[in-house]
Amino acid sequence: MALMLYSTEGCHLCEQAYELYQSLGCQTPLDTQDIAFDDNLFERYGVTIPVIAVLTSEGQVRSELGWPFDSTQLQAWLIEHGID
Repeated sequence: MALMLYSTEGCHLCEQAYELYQSLGCQTPLDTQDIAFDDNLFERYGVTIPVIAVLTSEGQVRSELGWPFDSTQLQAWLIEHGID
């Protein structure tokens, strides 16, 4: 299972989302994907970033948490999906 942060360069909300994740001290790495370089991702997330997604082993989105969220909501969502 992998975690992905869909974001784009210069997005202060994306930076906040990443910092919130880091502050929780989770062991699972949070990869980032810049949506600006992929038309499909830009179409899907262009107005909703930042979005944190749990990906399956095949790279498919299993679950998403879209902004706005705070550390309590993020932590509850991570626990719900078995992320440590």
